[in-house]
Amino acid sequence: MQRIFDIILSSLALIILSPLLVPIAILLRMTGEGEIFYLQDRIGKGGKTFKLYKFATMLKNSPSLGTGTVTVKNDPRILPAGKFLRKTKINELPQLLNILFGDMSVIGPRPLTKQTFGAYSVNTQGIIGQVRPGLSGVGSIIFRGEEDILAGSNSSLDFYKNSIAPYKGDLEIWFVKNYSLPNYFKAIIVTLVVVLFPKSQAAWKVFKGLPVPPDELKDVLNYLEAK
Repeated sequence: MQRIFDIILSSLALIILSPLLVPIAILLRMTGEGEIFYLQDRIGKGGKTFKLYKFATMLKNSPSLGTGTVTVKNDPRILPAGKFLRKTKINELPQLLNILFGDMSVIGPRPLTKQTFGAYSVNTQGIIGQVRPGLSGVGSIIFRGEEDILAGSNSSLDFYKNSIAPYKGDLEIWFVKNYSLPNYFKAIIVTLVVVLFPKSQAAWKVFKGLPVPPDELKDVLNYLEAK
């Protein structure tokens, strides 16, 4: 049933958003390095890799520079038009093609690179690999400001591996274990809410029983303690 909704929603979104997507594609072709899409290997269902589509917002050889596949705020590898596209999450919209092709779902655990997926425990990797990754999801919503969280840290990779990855993994496991069509549609609605109102605490209110974040993440994740 979810696959049917994925096909319908991704097809409609591509049609409705085409007046936005086409001009952006033309702009990217005429600026930066002239690339429209950035295709990157990501880990999908069953641990299989697939090519994830994004609008090109960074230098072509970014994975070989700086912090690799982990992006931080004001990353010098980001192209001029890339900052706006990343801030608004418009750069993620080409993943609607991945959804249409069956690599992804509208809602699911975020598809990660081999480097960042490897920061999860083997048990977490196995559970997450049971479902298709998503354009959005509980983990993506809670960590929508991940680049800001990593900003200014002298040990961003260590902080990612020791604090962010374990908790993000707990969130993705929660989603897999609590998957239902109601939660699928709730996640779509909450995603729209937090895009419009980034400081919203809607996720904590809508999804009951989410794992409590570690103390060092509570403030930056705008954590709302369950009443």
